[in-house]
Amino acid sequence: MSTTLLERPAVPTAPSVAPRRKTRVLALAEARWALAALALFAIALPLQLTGATAWAWGPLYALCYAAGGWEPGWAGLTALRERTLDVDLLMIVAALGAAAIGQVLDGALLIVIFATSGALEALATARTADSVRGLLDLAPATATRLLDDGGEETVSTEELAVGDTILVRPGERIGADGRVLDGASDVDQATITGEPLPVAKQLGDEVFAGTLNGTGSLRVTVERDAADSVIARIVAMVEEASETKAPTQLFIEKVEQRYSLGMVTATLLVFAIPLAFGAALSGALLRAMTFMIVASPCAVVLATMPPLLSAIANAGRHGVLVKSAVVMEQLGQTQAVALDKTGTLTEGTPRVTDVRPLPGSGLTEDQLLALAASAEHPSEHPLARAVVDAARTRGLRLATAEDFTSAPGIGVTATVDGRAVAVGAPSRLVADAASDEPARACAQALEDEGRTAVVVECDGTPVGVLGIADRLRPDAAATVARLDALTGRTPILVTGDNPRAAARLAAEVGITDVRAGLLPKDKVAVVRELEQAGLRTTVIGDGVNDAPALAAAHAGIAMGRAGSDLALETADAVVVRDELATVPTVIALSRRARKLVVQNLVVASVFITGLVVWDLAGHLPLPLGVLGHEGSTVIVGLNGLRLLRDAAWRRAGADATAARP
Repeated sequence: MSTTLLERPAVPTAPSVAPRRKTRVLALAEARWALAALALFAIALPLQLTGATAWAWGPLYALCYAAGGWEPGWAGLTALRERTLDVDLLMIVAALGAAAIGQVLDGALLIVIFATSGALEALATARTADSVRGLLDLAPATATRLLDDGGEETVSTEELAVGDTILVRPGERIGADGRVLDGASDVDQATITGEPLPVAKQLGDEVFAGTLNGTGSLRVTVERDAADSVIARIVAMVEEASETKAPTQLFIEKVEQRYSLGMVTATLLVFAIPLAFGAALSGALLRAMTFMIVASPCAVVLATMPPLLSAIANAGRHGVLVKSAVVMEQLGQTQAVALDKTGTLTEGTPRVTDVRPLPGSGLTEDQLLALAASAEHPSEHPLARAVVDAARTRGLRLATAEDFTSAPGIGVTATVDGRAVAVGAPSRLVADAASDEPARACAQALEDEGRTAVVVECDGTPVGVLGIADRLRPDAAATVARLDALTGRTPILVTGDNPRAAARLAAEVGITDVRAGLLPKDKVAVVRELEQAGLRTTVIGDGVNDAPALAAAHAGIAMGRAGSDLALETADAVVVRDELATVPTVIALSRRARKLVVQNLVVASVFITGLVVWDLAGHLPLPLGVLGHEGSTVIVGLNGLRLLRDAAWRRAGADATAARP
């Protein structure tokens, strides 16, 4: 947070930007085919269960197989041409094998599960791509370029070259990265640095494309091409991190190739060997199909999905949206946590924290606050709103401000009840005279604590100082402690704010490792540093400037209420209700889910092994094979559903407080 008072007049509204169009679910072919398969299955199942003729439900199941299976089947065949056998093709073969020996329902259910999973993955990918493209809307399409003869022209920002001079009027977004040549204003650059308040800009200061100018005019010399701007590099970093990120795969995916090859080979042998020794074709085929049914990984699939999906549903009920089962697995593997400051550990809104009348002013705290709020009332600047809100919270009466004026980087002046009142930066309103020493000392003390100091002057004499800061979330310190207990490592603070404000806040919540003054690329570098140290890192943030780090991390969690679209779409999980304390609980819930996955995999493996041995060593009747296969599926499914209960969330909360990695 900047410790310099910023310009105080009303901040104009940003130019409107066309809303970003998100990919609709039904716009995706995968989603349409999955929905068709599900609908056909839902129609066919009751017909079969009620004893309708096979001619009624059989064609519906056939269409279900075609709708849900042709895309993964084609993808599997394509992979097969590249000498890769994936589990999708194996599932299609198993489904067709089940249908071949009369187990049409089993095969159709398998088809629906995989089609739905593929549709959800396609939707998540499309939404992330939408958000990355939408980020470019932050940068304006045009800019006002100044000509050598003193004129000006409107040009596309892509035409701007290094060395050009552009004019940025009040309320406009800056068209290019550059440096201020003339003028003074405040600039809201939260999208780049995450700072909660606009930053005063004057001669020689750096500005970034896509940031919002305040009420002063700026002349800016362009220092980077559009393709090299900070906002463009954020887009590139998010895309690169999303493409290169290799999430930990579920157990079945880790052994996919070996299991697939082994099952296919074994099925062919079970069919071919009896034939070679003179067995009947129908008997050999029946044994091979029975083997394929009992060896198919249906129980293994359900071993992994119900615990993870139940955990996702439970987390969702408590305000945490986890976007996939893979993400739920990843969260439990967290070994280090990096936290953003503004909007994550703090509420992201400036608040008056200190009201200090100066000795000899004759004012009480309420009188000083009411005087400042009366002068600030006509302004819509964030600091002005903080002062006015503080006065209203105390129920103070505000007088009418007359002759209101403001100046960029200085503050406001107004006449209140016949007195000349100025509210502004200490450097502008406090002179070097000995009489102003108390005001200077008070302002310095507040700034040393990470506050923004605001001096209140009445009739030319300083009468008090206000301290303004971004308020810490009530659950921030407890959350940091619980994350420490879960990972055995104190979280790291990564912020674009200034080191002094960051250090103050870190001390309040118990964080010792502070990385301040970071741009988006610097946050990514911190994540890479932790990864190189062998630590699976979860990043928690809320802004556009956090998106690259969220994408690069092992798992990214976004704060939902104030989070940017890009952060929300890039993150793997979203804290919808902005309750930071839910983060350690969902990590602990993920660990419980992973334990249930292991339990289920053991149960599924025992059943599959037993049935396979029975089929190979003896003669497993098909009904018993189906019963054993379906029985194992039901057992692991019910075991995973235990995480749907509220008790599971409460136990996870207790684990987050006491657990050690």
